[in-house]
Amino acid sequence: MHPRKDRSVALCVGIGFMCFILTAHCRFPTLDHLQPQASEKTQARAVIQLLKRLLGDRSTEFIISVNRSMSKDSLDVCELRSTRNNQIVATGSTGVAVASGLYNYLKYFCNCHVSWSGDQLDLPRPLPQVTGVLRINTKHRFRYYQNVCTVSYSSVWWDWPRWEREIDWMALNGINLPLAFTGQEALWQEVYRSLGLNQTEIEEFFSGPAFLAWNRMGNMFEFGGPLPQSWHVNKLNLQFKILERMRSFGMIPVLPAFSGNIPKGILRLHPSANVTRLGPWAHFNCSFSCAYILDPRDPLFLQIGSMYLSQVVKQFGTDHVYNTDTFNEMTPPSADPEYLSAVSRSVFASMTAVDPQAIWLMQGWLFFSSASFWRPPQIKALLHGVPIGRMIVLDLFAETEPIFSYTESFYGQPFIWCMLHNFGGNSGFFGQVESINSGPFQALSFPNSSLVGLGIAPEGIEQNPVIYELMSELAWRKEPVNLSKWVSLYAMRRYGSTQESLGAAWRLLFFSVYNCTVPHYRNHNHSPLVRRPSLKMNTEIWYNRSDLFDAWKLLVEAAPPLMSKGTFRHDLVDITREALQVLTSAYYLEIAESFRNQKLPELLTAGGVLVHDLLPELDRLLSSDGNFLLGPWLEQAQALALGEKEARLYDMNARNQITLWGPSGEIVDYASKEWGGLMEDYYAQRWGLFVNTLVDCLHTGRPFKQEAFNQEAFKVEQGFVYNGRKYPSEPTGDTYEIARRIFLKYYPQAMKRL
Repeated sequence: MHPRKDRSVALCVGIGFMCFILTAHCRFPTLDHLQPQASEKTQARAVIQLLKRLLGDRSTEFIISVNRSMSKDSLDVCELRSTRNNQIVATGSTGVAVASGLYNYLKYFCNCHVSWSGDQLDLPRPLPQVTGVLRINTKHRFRYYQNVCTVSYSSVWWDWPRWEREIDWMALNGINLPLAFTGQEALWQEVYRSLGLNQTEIEEFFSGPAFLAWNRMGNMFEFGGPLPQSWHVNKLNLQFKILERMRSFGMIPVLPAFSGNIPKGILRLHPSANVTRLGPWAHFNCSFSCAYILDPRDPLFLQIGSMYLSQVVKQFGTDHVYNTDTFNEMTPPSADPEYLSAVSRSVFASMTAVDPQAIWLMQGWLFFSSASFWRPPQIKALLHGVPIGRMIVLDLFAETEPIFSYTESFYGQPFIWCMLHNFGGNSGFFGQVESINSGPFQALSFPNSSLVGLGIAPEGIEQNPVIYELMSELAWRKEPVNLSKWVSLYAMRRYGSTQESLGAAWRLLFFSVYNCTVPHYRNHNHSPLVRRPSLKMNTEIWYNRSDLFDAWKLLVEAAPPLMSKGTFRHDLVDITREALQVLTSAYYLEIAESFRNQKLPELLTAGGVLVHDLLPELDRLLSSDGNFLLGPWLEQAQALALGEKEARLYDMNARNQITLWGPSGEIVDYASKEWGGLMEDYYAQRWGLFVNTLVDCLHTGRPFKQEAFNQEAFKVEQGFVYNGRKYPSEPTGDTYEIARRIFLKYYPQAMKRL
């Protein structure tokens, strides 16, 4: 099927899903060689197989083809039309373009929905007709996905079926530039061995599986290790499958390169190498931090970097895009612009020595996290050490802290406007819908804009699916969406229901909890619920709580006929969880005020409700839905183990990351999760200790000492990490009955505390 010559029949559908003809051409010919490797037939076959996995027998009602010549400027396009026998013909410039176009059809013609937390795929029979030709295209050459931290916070324990599902999600959402970081330690081990390091030196360098993201960035080493050899084998095999599937859709996987982070053992072999030992990272000491960084100007850098990249290309093939971040949350040893240009020039040289067509994809996080160091001269120097057009910068946190706007569009280097959204894979409602709805279009119209794409770069996924559906859709839009209409349709397709109260609930959420407009706000769940208790906790929120409670009421009232829908069940749990999280703050304030005023009865009442009813009820609620269980996280970790020793190591990694985050709680609760099992044995235990401590202080007349409490809390936290308890991986209890009971009990309390 070839694209129609007559473009005038292009059709706009849904809530004005924008179909438009592009006349602009890519401003960066240096990126023209970044093209899908797979043949048109291979890409079409990949989409057909995706539809089979998604729709089963109904997939035969779609006729798929890929035709590269549809796009003259490397900007993806898809065309859909109906046949007389009610089939849908979909033709696109790449497999990703076709998959994304089909998902648009499924959403806006069939009222269907695909997400991390479940699908709603009640396809009409026969398939709805497309009048004329529906043409969908994008202004954005690249649609980037993932964050270097996602591989640790979310996908660290994934098996192939879970990865297959995620790559399908990427294709449906138009992603064509995903990170592919799995298995790289296996290649590093070979490089280190060939350089002369012994196995002990290698094992003392790699961190444990749950902390590899920060090991790779030079933030930490060894903690949670050693990495078993079976880990290397498993992850290497997984990477081969990941890359094959990504490429089959026409995606361009981003592979890792060398940043200069080296094992200490390199100094034994090269004592005169120009190596800097950095200071501590976060709250770690130098036992597991203070990395050794090889100066990129040292000839050894080029040797190691090219050795490693040669291995990467040999084992994984290449699509010519490589990521490395030289100064992630670390201050360079010099602010001299000449030094910084030399650094980036040397890093890039280690890539081009192996791949003359290399493109360096760099996270722009450093310009935000160390803003006092990275002034315009320093930023410009680092960026201009690489020829213009041979680097792509990820403006990683652009919805909150856009860098392009004060760097003259990264001084001419191509950049991707990214939504970061989530830190640590935290639970909790959050969004900045007005910002993400307008930001990409502002970047596109910025004077001399060097924008080449949009990106989704959360530290952790499997939360707030509505935000990711909106963000991915914006890459195919001509202008910002009508948010009210968009979210109303989202509610309809997520639940397969036209109940008006569902749209009303989502509109309340979208313009309150999902629309944070506080300048410079970082979505890191600050709720006292998931933080180590103290008398000085942050209870501020950015929205009107009554909007959340009103939406909660609407969803509870709409629930009975919708409980068979997994998507609705998930959201009923999620909004009830959010309401109880907000109520926890209210009870905490009553606890703290009662203590300060030495009112023991009030302290016992508020503390008793929180510890003995609200938190146990929350645990029962979370335990009733498989999306909110601790058990699968631990089970997936242990499933990768060969033998009991590895199982214990992986279990410790999985538990520590979501609680203590370090041997002594160095980044405690950074990666907090509100999961059944974790609520009961970790958060509730800690709150019980806090209330009991305060009661004891009032009884004895002793002051509350935070440091002494922290030491006792650490025992509870560490006790959870090593308790060895097996947690259920299947849900228990009736979600509706539990949610309704909680609502009847706590909704009046919530309204009283407004």
